[in-house]
Amino acid sequence: MNENLNREDLDLAIQKTRKSFDTDNPLVPFIEGDGIGVDIWPASQKVFDAAVQKAYSDERKIEWKEVLAGQKAFDSTKEWLPEKTIEMFDEYGIGIKGPLTTPVGGGIRSINVAIRQKLDLYACLRPLRWFKGIETPTKNPGNVDIALFRENTEDVYSGKELEMNSDEVNKLNNFLKEEFDWEIRSDSGIGIKPISKTASERLIRSALNYAVENDKKNLAIVHKGNIMKFTEGAFRAWGYELVKNEFSDVAISWDDCKGDSGNKILVQDVIADAFLQQILIKPQEFDVIATT
Repeated sequence: MNENLNREDLDLAIQKTRKSFDTDNPLVPFIEGDGIGVDIWPASQKVFDAAVQKAYSDERKIEWKEVLAGQKAFDSTKEWLPEKTIEMFDEYGIGIKGPLTTPVGGGIRSINVAIRQKLDLYACLRPLRWFKGIETPTKNPGNVDIALFRENTEDVYSGKELEMNSDEVNKLNNFLKEEFDWEIRSDSGIGIKPISKTASERLIRSALNYAVENDKKNLAIVHKGNIMKFTEGAFRAWGYELVKNEFSDVAISWDDCKGDSGNKILVQDVIADAFLQQILIKPQEFDVIATT
């Protein structure tokens, strides 16, 4: 499948995927997880089953299938992420996982990131709402109703980094000095921050598609393009291009309407620093967020 479907093809792919599910008795693979996973998964499963029972009585039921990853997988198979687990998630098009062990500063790379990369799970969708009784620093928490789309496969999540004093980092540092005259301290670890047009477009397209389907009024592209002009800044620019090329019938940028979007979705960009302040003070101004 083309990894960067246009708006029309994306919509068709979504409809095809929805039709392929057995919605009466779906089989859902799950990873119990490490640490608190053994405590929270059994409780979570009871909540899911109770919700299905409440909504559908005995007409629908989830069939749960455990698959392995993390410490439990390593203890059983000597692999942190068995290929069988990836195959099951891919076959059924769905999966739920608990928290997984990731050492800090060394050892195995993040299993969570590995799952995202193997299955190309590029869109991390996080619905944000406040529930009564929960403490919050937000002035008016009842105004929080936001869907956040974060790109999951590039930027720092690509895992492209080299360790301080390694032969590889010294080789790269010498190359950067010779070719670009970049001065990087010799005692540095170096990470590369790739942001592609392909990944940016499909993430922002997903966010726009969500806004259209759910009758949202605005979408904010959150970035640090004021500092990182050719990565974060490009993410912003590609987002605006996408609005004009594929969503002009339902969305419009701030610059093209000066804030008066009529019945279209208003698309604007916000520098991350300002966004983090505004979301606390006036969260009602944000419906959908697209960010790296």
